[in-house]
Amino acid sequence: MDMHMAYQAACVGQFNVDAFSRLAAAISVVRSALEQHQTRNPLAIVTLDAAIDTLQAVRKRGDETGVWEISESERPSILSGIDMAEACIGTLDVALLAHTAARLLRDVCGEQEVR
Repeated sequence: MDMHMAYQAACVGQFNVDAFSRLAAAISVVRSALEQHQTRNPLAIVTLDAAIDTLQAVRKRGDETGVWEISESERPSILSGIDMAEACIGTLDVALLAHTAARLLRDVCGEQEVR
């Protein structure tokens, strides 16, 4: 739900760095957990990687201009990533997701392991 709320905010011009961060983190956690879990869906990681690449372009533009928006041409990639993440999340263990989120946070923030 958090992913769709951030996406909807982007579509109506109310996207900001916080909404972007929540969306990017959610997709990244699911993608990383799927990689660890060795997903059986061959399109999952490819689809999520495409969404992450698009979000990186959004991030670069947002950092440079202060305008956080997803362009019309970027929306299909991100929406596909959200849909894939939601389809796959039910196949993942909650503990794996929590551990993955903590590891990614630690990697990004340079903090010691979060428990």
